[in-house]
Amino acid sequence: MIDSLDRLFLERAVELAERGMFGVAENPRVGCILVRDGEVIGRGWHARTGGLHAEANAIADAGGDVAGATAYVSLEPCCHTGRQPPCTKALIDRGVARVVGAMDDPDPRVAGRGYETLRAGGVAVDTTNLSTALHLNAGYVSRVTRDAPYVRVKLGASLDGRTGMASGESQWITSAAARADVQYWRARSSAIVTGVGTVLADDPALTVRDGRFAADGHLRQPLVAIADSRNRTPPCAKVFQGAEVLLFAAERGERVDLGQMLKALAARGCNEVLVEAGPTLAGAFLRERLWDEAIVYVAPKLLGRTARPLAEIEFERLADTVGGRVAACDRIGDDVRVILKPDCPS
Repeated sequence: MIDSLDRLFLERAVELAERGMFGVAENPRVGCILVRDGEVIGRGWHARTGGLHAEANAIADAGGDVAGATAYVSLEPCCHTGRQPPCTKALIDRGVARVVGAMDDPDPRVAGRGYETLRAGGVAVDTTNLSTALHLNAGYVSRVTRDAPYVRVKLGASLDGRTGMASGESQWITSAAARADVQYWRARSSAIVTGVGTVLADDPALTVRDGRFAADGHLRQPLVAIADSRNRTPPCAKVFQGAEVLLFAAERGERVDLGQMLKALAARGCNEVLVEAGPTLAGAFLRERLWDEAIVYVAPKLLGRTARPLAEIEFERLADTVGGRVAACDRIGDDVRVILKPDCPS
């Protein structure tokens, strides 16, 4: 049974997991707290992909002496060998008496086997499904269960829903504060998706530059995936100066299959994807219901009816339109940031 004190420690474990927000791209974000006789003796989190897991870091933080302790973990401990040995073995070998888990691991290599392994090793196990833990690893769960990353579409527009003038002039519609806020969403993403039209028109770098999002002193750069049906991306584009770049050409017809693109990114371990694109590609993601969140920055400006639209979408019936619900609304500088979730989850 899990009591109120257990839930308190589990929430703290989730908070520790958040410290791996910007360093973990392919793995889940995990935190662990070790408690003995009511006292916290060790804390750990998974800081970077390929590095020590949260449980191992917590054991090290406790100096290795964790016999009889309770381990509060934000995710079911792994029971297979990957880049690191199984955490279940470390917990059993070190004499941990009890494990309390905030959520099950959907990875078929774990999926309950982690808890079963612990019980077989003499460790008492209690579990629950903590909403904060599930929310933190929504991208990981999406990749493992749907073979697709968690997709956020970033949009910036004026009050009348325009993204640029008819002439093509589009820079700095939103405020500096909004542009700085985008750094957070990039930093937590495994990949940035854009279109060749954006590359040709704006030549963006699409990099993480804000030092606040460094992990162990290192700014991890998400890979850049470019939808380029006719291979028009110039070799001198700024995106090639930052992170790894993947070009996706049309497999059939004239357009890139976005669903297959997302499957390919998931196969590379991408948990969260941020779409930063023009109205055509952004509209395609929205129209095809290939989005989990839309992050819309609204600037207090009017650009007029001839300016370019937020998304290139056409509907004949109201029933076919893209709908969403407001999950959050915040002021960012002079702009408003609205986070939408689809009416019908993708």
